[in-house]
Amino acid sequence: MKKLFTSESVTEGHPDKIADQISDAILDEALAQDPQSRVAVETFVIRGEVMVGGQMTTKAYIDIPTIVRQTVLDIGYTRAKYGFDGETCAVITAIDEQSPDIALGVDTALEFKEGEKTEDPLDKIGAGDQGIMFGYASNETEEYMPLSISLAHKLARKLTEVRKNKVLDFLRPDGKTQVTVEFDGDGKPIAVDAIVVSTQHDPTVSEIDLKNGIREEVINKIVPQNYMTKNTKIYINPTGRFVIGGPMADTGLTGRKIIVDTYGGVAPHGGGAFSGKDPTKVDRSASYMARYVAKNVVAAGLASKCLVQLAYAIGVARPVSIFVDTFGTGVVDDIELTKIINELFDFRPGAIIKNLDLLRPMYKKVAAYGHFGRDDLDLPWERLDKVAELKAAVK
Repeated sequence: MKKLFTSESVTEGHPDKIADQISDAILDEALAQDPQSRVAVETFVIRGEVMVGGQMTTKAYIDIPTIVRQTVLDIGYTRAKYGFDGETCAVITAIDEQSPDIALGVDTALEFKEGEKTEDPLDKIGAGDQGIMFGYASNETEEYMPLSISLAHKLARKLTEVRKNKVLDFLRPDGKTQVTVEFDGDGKPIAVDAIVVSTQHDPTVSEIDLKNGIREEVINKIVPQNYMTKNTKIYINPTGRFVIGGPMADTGLTGRKIIVDTYGGVAPHGGGAFSGKDPTKVDRSASYMARYVAKNVVAAGLASKCLVQLAYAIGVARPVSIFVDTFGTGVVDDIELTKIINELFDFRPGAIIKNLDLLRPMYKKVAAYGHFGRDDLDLPWERLDKVAELKAAVK
């Protein structure tokens, strides 16, 4: 019996990812004008319509309809014949201010309030909500990500690239990818067992031209040959037809692809989505921080894989718990490693925001193809600047 694991990705034209990108485009514009903006925005897309709702407290003036339309056009929905069109879709907004009850704890954390013994300004920002967040890294790939989700994302990005560059001009924006990896008894990836690529397309393209094009210009360009075997199964548009796609075929909603956003199901997810949330929301910032820690631990050679869990209480700056699991691969005991991590990294929201420089517009570009392991972007939570300190602490 083979030991298999599967992860999936979706293109930027998938309805849920349209919603994520719109929410993060609005966040980016708010932070560009007012870095102290508080944003919690969600988007719903359906045939011919985009609805944006949520809470926002900002000094910025944000032309939401223009941002929505430009985002949709950038994705590639530029003609009504594609089933969705950024120029003609309706845009409905329902934005209110952030709850003052939440602001009480975020603006002035428990540790900073009267009677607490602290004068550190980084204690001032409290967690924007309670919750648990996870970060993960493994040495399966150069970007310290699980191989299955890494390949799935790269296939999805390649689908978009060959569409926009007109290498395969019959492709349309909506698409999905899936990769199944086979592992040996030691948990090392040894082969790709199956690849699934489903992509929206022009109705006039023949099935054989589509399948040959995807195989030659997408799969063969992305999946390393040393992982391909004579038994690797390849499914390209297995239903035979995918003409109707995007919001015409299905609704889209912000935060509905959280496993795609993170580790493809290899590691746990706390449940909170990322897109549309400013970094005082620890759903986002603490997940980035946990990934930053886990990646540096693995890159330092302290473990082959590492999981970091952080837990917060709303309005409290310091996490209520930190959990580290190296799955028996650590060079030191997990309890000792947790102690070292706690000494080297600052997990207060204010410190995370400062150290990872999170109050700048950079979120739309991670709203599709994953927030982690992005070798095409320079993301602060992907830096390996703590490797030397971790090695020294263990020695």
